[in-house]
Amino acid sequence: MAGSVRRRMGVEERREQLITVALELFAHRRPEDVSIDEIAERAGISRPLVYHYFPGKQSLYEAALRRAADELSDRFVEPPEGPLAERLLRVMGRFFDFVEDHGPGFSALMRGGPAAAVGTTGATGTDQGPAISNTRATIDDVRQAAYEQILTHLEVERPSERLSLVVRSWVSLAETTALLWLDGQAVPRTELEVQLVYDFAALAAVSAVHDAELAALVRRMLEQEPPDGHFADLVAHLITLIPPG
Repeated sequence: MAGSVRRRMGVEERREQLITVALELFAHRRPEDVSIDEIAERAGISRPLVYHYFPGKQSLYEAALRRAADELSDRFVEPPEGPLAERLLRVMGRFFDFVEDHGPGFSALMRGGPAAAVGTTGATGTDQGPAISNTRATIDDVRQAAYEQILTHLEVERPSERLSLVVRSWVSLAETTALLWLDGQAVPRTELEVQLVYDFAALAAVSAVHDAELAALVRRMLEQEPPDGHFADLVAHLITLIPPG
């Protein structure tokens, strides 16, 4: 019947479909546990046809991880409006939405991707060194995008070495916290999102002791914070920890 004839996809459209299918499968299982046969079946095409669009399993995984990385980077984009703590909290909410929706894929991306799990040699016996390098470059791009977005929120174009260390440490902390949460989810994610906002303020405050420029930045952050804001809430909680007298 004419109505049952499938529409022929163009090359780019088919590639995008395969990447989407791969990401859907990665959302539930680790990339190295997903076979090309499963991807082909879900896409409604044959295994050899998958290889027509991607030269190998690793190239499809890399393309899928790149798509996931681009989406994850976008989660750190936030309009520069309102108190910094509220902006960071919204960023963390979107970040954990991504982590929750793409658990195994996020874990694979941040822990080195499927190439790291496969090892240095693929099924054909060829060296996978370039593949591992590509995956690591993808991860570095995500971290750099997050780093640059946080500097944008701070309205800093040329950060000091100490401020750069604070921001990169906080990005790494958010990543590690999300991975640990995925492993056990013992602490509610809403609490972790607020905790990470506190962590940023704490990291900045501790480093400000040794850096006049960073001290001025912390003062500005607190001045812009409303009395009932998250940074003010952190300060209030810290004061209660000081022993009387």
